[in-house]
Amino acid sequence: QNVQKNETAIRITHMPTGVVVAVQDQRSQAQNRERAMQVLKSRLFELERRKREAELASLKGENIDAAWGNQIRSYVLHPYQMVKDLRTGYEVGNPQAVFDGDVDGFIEAGIRWRRSGAEASGE
Repeated sequence: QNVQKNETAIRITHMPTGVVVAVQDQRSQAQNRERAMQVLKSRLFELERRKREAELASLKGENIDAAWGNQIRSYVLHPYQMVKDLRTGYEVGNPQAVFDGDVDGFIEAGIRWRRSGAEASGE
């Protein structure tokens, strides 16, 4: 019967976020206040975690599946020499330079390819 009294119920509102917690399952107002603070903290932590996950997802961008058959670049060393990015169509006739780290052309072509894909999708 003590649990059902109005004097023991607690409602806490977190003003910055507007999260409201109401607790009335304990016998005293102090116990309900403690329980409400625990619930409010857990909800705020969950809210912050979801916000961080959404931010990370937006920073990560699109994940490209690296499964079998999803080839990005083709290296031909015999009978002729060529490196070709299959997504962008960018080609280089000197594979040794690419092996030595000269990949700036591929990076620039990848950036242009992503931008054109973003513009086409309306972002």
